[in-house]
Amino acid sequence: MVTTITNFGRSGLYDWMMQRVTAVVLMAYTIFMLGYLLFSSDLSYAQWSALFENTAMRIFTLLAILSMVAHAWIGLWSVSTDYIKQTGIRFVFQAVCGLLAFIYVVWGIQILWSV
Repeated sequence: MVTTITNFGRSGLYDWMMQRVTAVVLMAYTIFMLGYLLFSSDLSYAQWSALFENTAMRIFTLLAILSMVAHAWIGLWSVSTDYIKQTGIRFVFQAVCGLLAFIYVVWGIQILWSV
């Protein structure tokens, strides 16, 4: 029996819903970025920088980063509980994934909101 102490949500239904919501956010962000790249002719550093100076874009990017981390955490938790049967190895795997997710979020915030 696998305990749900490292699970992201309160239940399987909550995790399923979080996966869907984060997938929609990631899809919207991907479509926006692809559209911006495809329809911006002669894209320069100044245009790219101006895009990310916009507060709405920074918030949208932060939401995409948080969505990616939540989406990845739920997926990796599910895979690790299904395929890693030894509790110690599973704990180490999940701890490393959690640490990397935390580092990614902090790094993303630092890049987005730095001067």
